[in-house]
Amino acid sequence: MVAAGHSVDPARWQEAFEALMSRIAGRFARVEPRRRVRDLVLGLLSDLPRKNCWSIAEWAGQPSPDGMQHLLGRARWDADRVRDDVREYVLEHLSDEDAVLVVDETGDVKKGTHTVGVQRQYTGTAGRIENAQVAVYLVYAGRRGHAAVDRELYIPRSWTCDPARCRAAGLGEDTVFATKPELAARMIGRFLDAGHRVRWVAGDEVYGGNPRLRSALEERQVGYVLAVACSAEVTTTAGKFRADVLAAKVPKRAWQKLSAGAGAKGHRFYDWAVIDLAEAQAGSHQLLIRRNRTTGELAYYRCFSPAPVPLTTLVRVAGSRWRVEETFQAGKGLAGLDEHQVRRFTSWSGWVTLAMLAHAFLAVVRADEHARHPAPDELIPLTCNEIQRLFTMLLTQPMHDAAHRLGWSAWRRRHQARAQASHYRRQAANQT
Repeated sequence: MVAAGHSVDPARWQEAFEALMSRIAGRFARVEPRRRVRDLVLGLLSDLPRKNCWSIAEWAGQPSPDGMQHLLGRARWDADRVRDDVREYVLEHLSDEDAVLVVDETGDVKKGTHTVGVQRQYTGTAGRIENAQVAVYLVYAGRRGHAAVDRELYIPRSWTCDPARCRAAGLGEDTVFATKPELAARMIGRFLDAGHRVRWVAGDEVYGGNPRLRSALEERQVGYVLAVACSAEVTTTAGKFRADVLAAKVPKRAWQKLSAGAGAKGHRFYDWAVIDLAEAQAGSHQLLIRRNRTTGELAYYRCFSPAPVPLTTLVRVAGSRWRVEETFQAGKGLAGLDEHQVRRFTSWSGWVTLAMLAHAFLAVVRADEHARHPAPDELIPLTCNEIQRLFTMLLTQPMHDAAHRLGWSAWRRRHQARAQASHYRRQAANQT
């Protein structure tokens, strides 16, 4: 029932969750994995401090993590089809004719060398080179909300040139190396080939500096605002110049103060300028320049649109890129996107897809609540964080007796004893 004086209706949220689970039920041939995937998604939405097969299985009342591990690693279901279900679910509820597709990668720091795709590489998560696994995501960002609709794991050359290593991690021996922009183009192509239309794509310098990705978008008549380095060369009617050289030539009157979007502490105001480019391809090509009003720091964007658009539109698209960071933060903080403790590709695909599903549920509930019950002046609108907190407390908090807790304590200690004995045996064998 609706709480007195409060617009939140837990029964409606429960109904929405069950409808989402029914939506993907057909991807699982047997009743056991259908029940287990429901428990796993609820566990991902829970307030567990750490989310993995062990902690979620205990939270869900199962006697061991074997069932959860079987679901991710060996059960027969197609994570790519569930990924498509996530995309359709997001588009059905968050569709917006001015939406932007944002591409970006995020890394998960890992130990060892056996986790699929892991190697020492730069990851923005740590802000430095670390032993990490990196994946590229496609985020749908509209006025009603934003959520990830696709994912691709980045497989470094150190893996693709080693078929045995790929095979051991569940990758096909014919796995070929693909750059991050190529993975982005693959996901954008899937989105468009599914019959969906979008006017704009945004991304950082990794994607803006790739001519093939830009050409692929131009061929499909999809506009883009992609960041580029200050050293990027662009062509104007006066010749070819570095981006920073052109920025120095912009007259003072050409700069305009515009908001790149609303943030938690107010609008993000910057100074903006735009320079028309001379490109052989049809369409409107421009260099967009952003200047920080406090530090004077500059950022640069290559822009394309099938027809000319005003500066305010380019600024809006450039500002949409921050939605991907919010999606990563929510996906990791609320739905355990980065907490998978799996090594093989099949298990990784299953985990991140279900984490995307869990976060999409929160984003859709948030959009629905904002539409149904605008917040009064004394309250901020419901956030994904608050929805997760209420959903957990009001609907999904399981109650377990002491026998269940003690049984799990014995299971963990037994598993740890076996692991310890195995380590000692291996050490003894190496010393002989």
